[in-house]
Amino acid sequence: MKLTLVVLDGVQALDVAGPLDVFAEANNLLPKERHYAITLVGGRPDSVVCSSGIEFKVHSDYLNHHADSDMLLVAGGPRFPEYRPEPALVDWLRRRARGARRYGAVCNGVFLLGHAGLLAGREVTTHWDHAQRLSDQFPGAQVRPDKIFVRDGNLFTCGGVAAGIDLCLALIAEDWGHELAMKVAKRLIVYIRRDGGQSQYSPYLAVGPDEDSLVARVLKHVTDHIGDALTIEEIADAVGVSRRTFSRAFAKHARVTPSVFVDQVRIDFARKLLEETDVPLKTVAFRCGFSSATQMRMIFARQLATTPKRYRERFRADDHGRAA
Repeated sequence: MKLTLVVLDGVQALDVAGPLDVFAEANNLLPKERHYAITLVGGRPDSVVCSSGIEFKVHSDYLNHHADSDMLLVAGGPRFPEYRPEPALVDWLRRRARGARRYGAVCNGVFLLGHAGLLAGREVTTHWDHAQRLSDQFPGAQVRPDKIFVRDGNLFTCGGVAAGIDLCLALIAEDWGHELAMKVAKRLIVYIRRDGGQSQYSPYLAVGPDEDSLVARVLKHVTDHIGDALTIEEIADAVGVSRRTFSRAFAKHARVTPSVFVDQVRIDFARKLLEETDVPLKTVAFRCGFSSATQMRMIFARQLATTPKRYRERFRADDHGRAA
């Protein structure tokens, strides 16, 4: 899998290091013949200087990189909303993006794609602080400032800085399945999010290093009883916390309420069944602890802006069409 990451002077270090570490973890879990082969392409040979002063060695400058990629990604940086790329770079980006199976940007690297004329009529997102400027500068783009991650066909964009990790997890899930993406997310101790029609996905929180934490104990209990009609009182009792303090203490650590968390876990289990099996929607709902297929559909719509049926059609089709 050939991946080109474009890094220019002034790039945000995390916009580079985040994606690189995600793909490195994936490579640790994949057989060698399926590894991501990443090429760092800079604006000049040898190295680029990040906004923080860190230097990255690059494999090539863009003028000497002519190979097509399975994926072309442009990393962002603080100066890019005001940056006016030279015509040669704009032409190169346009050619390389159109020759790639997929292309996209981390954070405000999307401005460079805009200069290359690659955003017209497409849904995109970027750092919340630059969304209005992106919309003003490229009025043909349909900017979605409230989204962490947006996919429009073969174009992938994401919100600010650390959202590049979400984007790359989504790419791994598309390439090799949700199971591998979850393993990578848990190794990095991050949330995993996926797109299902330009909507943020927030499945259950990856367990941190303290497996005896309140969140970890709740996750284990919910996972072990995923098909049961769980109540907040039952969960509080199972993890040894009084009902009076449970909701407040849990929300403080997980940053979501217990009921939302349980819904997220159920949704994640449902997504796995929808991706990997052909069992009826009623059966999926029953196995995942929803009271009915209707309730599952309502929670899918609220959290993911899609339906279980549409999700299955999308990801089962992707699975069947993916090259081995």
